[in-house]
Amino acid sequence: MLIRRPSDIAPSEITPRELWQKRREFIKATAGLAAGAALGTGIPSPALAEGRATTLKLFGVKPSPLSTDEKKNSKDEVTGYNNFYEFGTDKEDPAEYAHTLVTRPWSVAVEGEVKNPKVFDIDEILMLSPLEERIYRLRCVEGWSMVIPWVGYSLAELIRRVEPTGNAKYVEFVTLADPKQMPGVRSRVLDWPYIEGLRLDEAMQPLTLLTLGLYGETLPNQNGAPVRIVVPWKYGFKSAKSIVKIRFVEQQPRTAWSKAIPSEYGFYSNVNPEVDHPRWSQATERRLGEFGKRKTLKFNGYGDQVASLYAGMDLKKYY
Repeated sequence: MLIRRPSDIAPSEITPRELWQKRREFIKATAGLAAGAALGTGIPSPALAEGRATTLKLFGVKPSPLSTDEKKNSKDEVTGYNNFYEFGTDKEDPAEYAHTLVTRPWSVAVEGEVKNPKVFDIDEILMLSPLEERIYRLRCVEGWSMVIPWVGYSLAELIRRVEPTGNAKYVEFVTLADPKQMPGVRSRVLDWPYIEGLRLDEAMQPLTLLTLGLYGETLPNQNGAPVRIVVPWKYGFKSAKSIVKIRFVEQQPRTAWSKAIPSEYGFYSNVNPEVDHPRWSQATERRLGEFGKRKTLKFNGYGDQVASLYAGMDLKKYY
């Protein structure tokens, strides 16, 4: 039996005691809310009693050096204008209808080509690594953008714990598809469940964020609660929301949008002003809250960190 001595444990695997205690308090609070909802008692507000979305403060969140210094969008903009087709195709639909999503209890199964498959409870995921606030640009394929203060930690932290095998070349993300909670799933706009994927080296890139909150609080339902990923150099639809399963696979996953309209939504979907969408230009974008348009940055401005991932690739072919 291998026993890990303190000297064997990387600093990134150690959560300071005071943060651990505060997160324990957070877990107790959220467990109390879940129990109260189940029993019909102890609910502190009518909104919670109706099952409406609520958020709770996350403790011990540190600012990240990976953040942009651009002005953040307002919380109302970030939570009120979303793509989340499980709750409808209009931008305002998620904020209107996502209160039906039940985010506790919640678990994420990690399986496939890994040495240590595991089902993680959402509280285990919260405790896995110190939390950071990362202010990232978000660029959507329709031409709008935001700057959002996400909270989480690098997906690589989870990946290292499950130890992918040599056969693992891609990571597939499977999201919740429950027509009882998600009215949009009753439509045929996409082949449910929503599936997205990354190459393993993309998933391991430190910018790829396992995301648990924004604005210092847990994720609102309409923003992908309770856990999603954010891949800031790719168009927004690549960042899967409300994840229930992560699979490590040998073959490139068939993702939701590339199945639906392969000529418009390629697997890579890197932000690229040089490659137009068939129905509109990608050369400019409109930042929410601004009147004019600005030039779109290649890789959404993260080229120094990620361009090497695509060295030698024809990015017009692998769009």
